[in-house]
Amino acid sequence: MVDRSDPPRYVTDSAGAPPVPPPGGYRGARRALLGVPVPERAQRDEGPGPVPVPVEGTIPGSGSPKSSATGRPPKKRSPLGWISLAASIAFVVVALILLAVGAADAFFGATMLVLQLAVLGFAIAALVTRSGRILGAVALTIALVLNVGTMGALSAVRVAATGSYEGHKTAKQKLWEAYPGIKDKDANQFLHQQSLEQLQALADETMADVRARLTSEYGLQWVKSADAQERPERNGYGGESMLVRYTSEVWATTTPVTGYAHKLDVMQTVESVIEQHGWRSMVAFNDPASGVDPTMISKMYGGATPETQVDWEWFSDDEPDPGWFYADITDLANDTTGEYRASREQTAKRTGEPLEGLQLAVVGRYMLSEKKVDDFKKALTKYP
Repeated sequence: MVDRSDPPRYVTDSAGAPPVPPPGGYRGARRALLGVPVPERAQRDEGPGPVPVPVEGTIPGSGSPKSSATGRPPKKRSPLGWISLAASIAFVVVALILLAVGAADAFFGATMLVLQLAVLGFAIAALVTRSGRILGAVALTIALVLNVGTMGALSAVRVAATGSYEGHKTAKQKLWEAYPGIKDKDANQFLHQQSLEQLQALADETMADVRARLTSEYGLQWVKSADAQERPERNGYGGESMLVRYTSEVWATTTPVTGYAHKLDVMQTVESVIEQHGWRSMVAFNDPASGVDPTMISKMYGGATPETQVDWEWFSDDEPDPGWFYADITDLANDTTGEYRASREQTAKRTGEPLEGLQLAVVGRYMLSEKKVDDFKKALTKYP
């Protein structure tokens, strides 16, 4: 007798069996088989779905292959990409070495240009390949940023700032770099002109007499606003000559010199004194009669006419000798905008000189000291 209290384990019809999958399978089933995660919403809509079958080469539970998401082995970088990157880095290293040693001329030679074009060629060739595109882009960026023009400009600026030309010039260039005179000027004229010591003595004597005369006639008092200076002259061949640019002590009045008539009297007195020491008659650069462009006069001196100008500049020389005598007046009473006063205040704060008044100075170009005459003659014998 058959016990019918328990239902049979198997039935012959389809009652209780899961539904047949739709044509093509459930949505997302293929992704599950490949180990690609199924969005949470899709899982809720579709149910748990079939159990994923691990793909050969995948890590169980990770859903991703060991090599890539698709099970394919990782892509290898193109050798051309590595070559372009290595070439670009090597070029930069060479350029940095040349920059460090100051070889500015090397950047503008044909060799560096050819190397730069070769590096660009490798980088562009790598760009057109899929596997070398990333490395090619990096190489191209390096080549474009640190190119011959950029590195050459940096090297030229560095060499000009430091004067480090040694080791990158021919023997002839180095010879002329030490030329004691000035390019395109007759060296004998420096031997026969006024010496540095003679100009120093003339400057001191002339300005002492000018100060004494102006104090006596106008009650002007004086202060030394700058010390004398000597600076080597450039010889025109990339070096320094034995000649110097001399600037005397600068003397300034402690009180303003203002009013057109008063300033004119003071300048004429200065002129009469310096003529007694061999200086020529003075030229007023700030006066339209001097021949200077009227537009430049207004910009440089703060007005179109001497009556309205903030600055006066009178000049003389002792030709054929190289001395220049300057007498300048700053009259802030004519400063209608306040720009000149602001500028003078900055200068006075930096140098300590008075804001306004009369200033006297002597300048000499291409001066040869008596102490260097013999050395100058000896050095000239090396040059044709």
